[in-house]
Amino acid sequence: MPMAERCSRFAESRDKALELFASKGFGQVGMRELAAYLGLTPGSLYHHYPSKQHLLADLIEEFFEELLATLGRVEQQPRDKRGNLQRLIRAHLELHREMPWHFRLVERDSGCLNVEQQRQVQHLREQYERQLLRMLGGSRRLPSQALAAVGHAIATLLNSSPSWLAHQPLEQHTQDALLEDMLTGAIERVLLSRGTAGPMLQVTAA
Repeated sequence: MPMAERCSRFAESRDKALELFASKGFGQVGMRELAAYLGLTPGSLYHHYPSKQHLLADLIEEFFEELLATLGRVEQQPRDKRGNLQRLIRAHLELHREMPWHFRLVERDSGCLNVEQQRQVQHLREQYERQLLRMLGGSRRLPSQALAAVGHAIATLLNSSPSWLAHQPLEQHTQDALLEDMLTGAIERVLLSRGTAGPMLQVTAA
């Protein structure tokens, strides 16, 4: 569901639902509890979402739509000697600060969706991973399954990395610099080890 088509009246309620799901756990929240938390009647909530899985699917789709939009914005930026990798890393770190509950929800509760919803989310996930790998110069010489695995590995690194140093007493800029260094090394190693190094690495190595 495109973000522009979402009901603006429920934007704040959806944000509160997101926070409740992410902090308490999707499986621990019932529909009546959710409605009470949002200040709605159960009937009003059911009118917009037939089940809490529909709301979860909406929030997870929103997350991947924003990831795809982020890649699009990075791709439109003028190229410089740093290449796409550093820009992608920084964009993901910034998005994690803007949407921390989404990252937590997707990582922990995607499996709570029904089969059809999981299929739709998987389609968005694969679309994001393919675009990510294309921007990093992934080679088509690899078998499709191997190439998909490389894209998934890189996406997992980018989306899980902020938790690596979350409990360390570091200034934000220091934490970001460390994460950027670790991610750059790890992703370049993944690309090189699988033979997928393209123009991105040739530029950044200069």
